[in-house]
Amino acid sequence: MKKKSFRVAFCGLITALTLALMLMTTLIPVGTYALPCIAGILLTAVVIEFGWKWAVAAYAAVSILSLFLAGDKEAVAYFIAFFGFYPIAKSGIERIKSVVLQYVIKYALFTICVIAAFLVTTLVLMIPTEEFKLFGIYVPWVFLIIGEIMFFFYDKCVTILITRYIISVRSKLFHF
Repeated sequence: MKKKSFRVAFCGLITALTLALMLMTTLIPVGTYALPCIAGILLTAVVIEFGWKWAVAAYAAVSILSLFLAGDKEAVAYFIAFFGFYPIAKSGIERIKSVVLQYVIKYALFTICVIAAFLVTTLVLMIPTEEFKLFGIYVPWVFLIIGEIMFFFYDKCVTILITRYIISVRSKLFHF
């Protein structure tokens, strides 16, 4: 019983911290982009300690609560569309033995999520696609290419933070 109550408390704490970061997106101007990234990374602790099912439950709770409570809906869209579930998916993707296949799947997932988010937001907000041209260049393609480059660094940072968590925090946290 002690272990189950600790699991619920730990997941609740991570969910609350993640939600707090999502709520702070209205207070910090750069928070629209940075805070959903950081919030999603917190969910890796749940994946490591209790598995992907618990992490998905935490992700769902934060996503739903953020939709209702967070003021910056663009940040919420980023969290729901990619940054919230990617750290969970990363744990499964990295179980594949081929590193090349891992990166193919990671980049395919990122690209699909970005394009889907773009299509949903343009269809919901009814923004004409002509609005995205600058000097004859379709700007979303430029942003996608820049995003692909930044995703490489994001993925590396998540890996480093997971390693730091396992080495530094986990041994102290679960030393009872």
